[in-house]
Amino acid sequence: MQRKAYVTGTAALLAALLAGCTSGSGDDGATDNANPGDAGTTAVAAQPGKYRTLPEPCGAIGHDTLDALLPGIQRITDPVQRDQAYQGEAALTYDTDRKVGCHWKVESADVTDRLSVDFERVVSYDNTVSDDDQAQRLFQEKQAAADLPPPSGPVPPASPTPTASGKGSPSGAASSSATDSPSKSPVSDGPSDASKPADSADPSGASGAAGASGSTDPDSGTASAELQPRTLSDLGDEAYLDDQLGTSGSTAEQRTVTVVFRTSNVVVTIQYEEQPTATGAVPDSKEMQDRARDLAARLDDALGG
Repeated sequence: MQRKAYVTGTAALLAALLAGCTSGSGDDGATDNANPGDAGTTAVAAQPGKYRTLPEPCGAIGHDTLDALLPGIQRITDPVQRDQAYQGEAALTYDTDRKVGCHWKVESADVTDRLSVDFERVVSYDNTVSDDDQAQRLFQEKQAAADLPPPSGPVPPASPTPTASGKGSPSGAASSSATDSPSKSPVSDGPSDASKPADSADPSGASGAAGASGSTDPDSGTASAELQPRTLSDLGDEAYLDDQLGTSGSTAEQRTVTVVFRTSNVVVTIQYEEQPTATGAVPDSKEMQDRARDLAARLDDALGG
């Protein structure tokens, strides 16, 4: 009889333990369900950029385009030297998937032209910031450093100016929009329509003293609004153009036109310089801007922007 009581007590103990386990499992389930959002929530990484590689920069520009930008290149009589001039010089880089560039310099009797093209592929190392957003930050830093003037809008009419007859006449006029610009050029290589008139008017590429009229209002002597440094609305995701005229220790004026644009996570910088050798000569602003913008449009098309 004593053994039977022991077996009965053991069975009761096992039943109690099983009931406790079942009750504990239910408690755990209630605890897990108390915060259902915690278990299923995962951080969403920012989207990677469109571009994973960069083009070979010295091969990105065809000979016809270089002929338009660097007119003196066709005057090089030695075939080997001319071929070297077309090839350009690659910029020093340690990661061709992140940053590449190429530079050209052509000297002739009346002008020296320089061209540089740089591609930078931006990668964000912050999971909350996309490659495109990081590239946009870089572009905006470059634009801020360029210190572009504010966009010019319509000029309000000036007060009537008395005339000899005693009647007033308005003297104000509306200026052109600072962001007006031609459409993109085709992808095919060759001189653009924008550059052809300039080239035919001055085959040498040197503008001479009369070239100042391309960037100056002949009546007021001030720079034309449409040629001022400005943002561009027809290039990449965002773009701007800068145009600076200065001297480099000589009486000849050197003009530098810079076009920077962003397409997704790639930022492209074009710098085009021209310095005539003749005293008092001024490179033509419109001609240089048209050529630089045509090149930028071709590169944007080649990137698939």
